[in-house]
Amino acid sequence: MLAQKINIIICPGIHQPALTENFISGGLEIYSQSKENPVNILKVPTDGFSALSGFNILQVLSDRLSDRTKSPVIFISFSGGVVGAIAAAHWWQIYGGNIKAFIAIDGWGVPLWGSFPIHRMSHDYFTHWSSKILGSGQDNFYADPPVEHLSMWRSPQTIQGRWVDSSNEISPPKSRLTAAEFLQMLLNRYQ
Repeated sequence: MLAQKINIIICPGIHQPALTENFISGGLEIYSQSKENPVNILKVPTDGFSALSGFNILQVLSDRLSDRTKSPVIFISFSGGVVGAIAAAHWWQIYGGNIKAFIAIDGWGVPLWGSFPIHRMSHDYFTHWSSKILGSGQDNFYADPPVEHLSMWRSPQTIQGRWVDSSNEISPPKSRLTAAEFLQMLLNRYQ
């Protein structure tokens, strides 16, 4: 039996559009080409500060998925795009949307709560640690060694780091892997 097609909603931050293309090819290409994991990658177009607008993202979802509100959706957002994405995710759910997961990449300072699974990915341990008080799910990732902020979006396949369970961080981190491997692990889980 084939799995139901998942819509992966990509919500970039305020940066050069080429970085988002790099993210898709470096972090999602292998996953999206798999016949066992049928996906529809929907990239939210941004024009400067529109990445911060939950209304802008909701409008894109409504335009492109209006007839498929119940189709499973996974949000993957980056930096300033996390602000708009979390608002859009809540509104989409209120309108009856099926949110499988929300993945925030370097959404430092953005409160993340919801009745859907939430995961944070951070470019360093400080960002990971200091973001936890604003909400995070159980399985998260931080780069180790630390990397520059835009690297997480530009080339997730090259970023080494640690997968951690934020509900029990007294134990050592679970394992080392790349940011792209962590993303693919989450996508497989929610397929």
